Amino acid sequence: MFSYLCTMIESINIKLKELVSALPNSPGVYQFVDQAGTIIYVGKAKNLKKRVSSYFVESRNHSDKIRIMVRKIVDIRHHVVSTEQDALLLENSLIKELQPRYNSLLKDDKTYPWITITNEPFPRIVTRRAIERDGAEYYGPYGSASILRALLDFIYSVATIRICKVDITENSVAQGKHKPCLQYHINKCMAPCVGKQSREEYNEMISRVRMILKGNIRPVHTWLEQEMMHAAQELRFEDAEVYKQRLAALHKYQSRSVVVSSKIVDCDVFTTIIDDNEAFCNFIRIRNGSMVAIQTIRMELGIDNDKADVLSSAIQYVIANTGMGLAPLVLVEITPAITSIFENVKFHVPLRGEKLELLKFSLKNAENYRANYLIKKQEFSHDHNNDDLMAEMKAELNLDREPRHMECFDNSNIQGTHPVASCVVFRNGKPSNKEYRHFKVKSVEGANDFATMYEIIYRRYQRMLEDNEKLPDLIVVDGGKGQLSSACLALSELGILNRVNIIGLAKRIEEVFYPNDPNPHYLNRLKRPIKTICHIRDEAHRFAITFHRLLRRGEIADSELLNIEGIGEKTRTALLRKFMSVEVIKIATEKELAEVVGMAKAKKIKAYFAKQQAVKDKQH
Repeated sequence: MFSYLCTMIESINIKLKELVSALPNSPGVYQFVDQAGTIIYVGKAKNLKKRVSSYFVESRNHSDKIRIMVRKIVDIRHHVVSTEQDALLLENSLIKELQPRYNSLLKDDKTYPWITITNEPFPRIVTRRAIERDGAEYYGPYGSASILRALLDFIYSVATIRICKVDITENSVAQGKHKPCLQYHINKCMAPCVGKQSREEYNEMISRVRMILKGNIRPVHTWLEQEMMHAAQELRFEDAEVYKQRLAALHKYQSRSVVVSSKIVDCDVFTTIIDDNEAFCNFIRIRNGSMVAIQTIRMELGIDNDKADVLSSAIQYVIANTGMGLAPLVLVEITPAITSIFENVKFHVPLRGEKLELLKFSLKNAENYRANYLIKKQEFSHDHNNDDLMAEMKAELNLDREPRHMECFDNSNIQGTHPVASCVVFRNGKPSNKEYRHFKVKSVEGANDFATMYEIIYRRYQRMLEDNEKLPDLIVVDGGKGQLSSACLALSELGILNRVNIIGLAKRIEEVFYPNDPNPHYLNRLKRPIKTICHIRDEAHRFAITFHRLLRRGEIADSELLNIEGIGEKTRTALLRKFMSVEVIKIATEKELAEVVGMAKAKKIKAYFAKQQAVKDKQH
């Protein structure tokens, strides 16, 4: 039996050598097949012979996964193509169809919404969760449904686009098959269904919507302004007022949109976080200085766990699924492995300035997504033994006590605007959401992470000392040695540096810094403590970014609601979604509030604002 196996293995090896030697020195796609006839890996190559033969040469660069895969190969198939670009497209489609075990596969558990202009004689503007090859135009994807709704509201406020599902054609209009609906009577539609608006006029309006979706709103502004002036000159004051209101909606949208820079006009941004067997890739599309799309995808890693290869796969995915090519400028952390196949595209690794800040912003979005994903996976479910975890963390982090109460701090800003910070609290290795806190930075102007960290640490623990609250067992500062030194200075001035444990986290999650020690301490990537540290840092990122986005969009008038006992982030969001502003919440009845948050919290809200008003009345 043993001799039979040896003979079989030898015959397979001879066959593989013959197949490799017969491969052409041309671009193409290759497939590895196992004993069962299953394709276990699909790859592309600029030179098929050179690339495939590299798998069968012993190398230190080969991971354990590659060695295991190679032992399973019994057959090699290949497809020759004309260019490396064709190889890229063919590889992408084959991976999607075959889902080979050893390829990095997209495992996105969240379908992002798109804004779609339908392929009809009189197009509609709709939202979809998946791209259909139906000739429609897709814009996005949008990482936030609330941003998408706000954009749609704006579009409908400046353009009279039909919302009905009637199949309108020039023949059906000519034959009088339709009647104007309510939208026409309230001036939300110009009734192209009955010929009150020609197809040419309607499509001119659709072209303006395209400009808005691409981030180019200047031509729309110019057109609205001209129409308003023209209507006023002809004494059509009601029409002029309509255009004035649409201009106001345009200005409001401009103030709420995330404008990156007047210098960075068109570019794409890609960042990647790689864990042991997974990768999280964030993509941002910037057109005319504004973010018009943002998305994070998750990939299960096969043998392609090199960061450049993973980034290449993410870029392939974005191109294939958005139907749009890359911008002339692409910002990346590391040069991907597929740059040679893109003509007129510059891949740039920024080292300073606005482009670097944009890259950091993208990275934080990827971290935010990873944090949410970890929560969904319930990495820290009740069946974990928390006592064992706490003991492991004490030993791994060299602490003098178990970190039952941990607090982690993170700063967030983009180009120095709206600097904010977050504090997240973990109890026994799990998030304690009701204890999370946001901070608006008061004494620091611009992007100064060190000064921001000093201010937030000082404010947080000065308040805890004043209220006689128990200090945490462990303080985690995200940002490495600089932020750690600033935090230690604040604790020292408060006189509590020797009463708490504090560590700083470097960019690489396994590196931890301690006060007065310039060298990092390396955590074991295979043990649970590093997962807990990763979780608390990602949660701090997520919480800071969420607050920062709300500030930029103007959705937080102030943080009064968070000062009310029992009112957390979710309750505050529900209240603002229902009542739109803090001022309306103040005058709402107890019954109206109770419909959203329950009677107990409603009473607390009314009592809080009554007390605030009493203080104001006394001052006056």
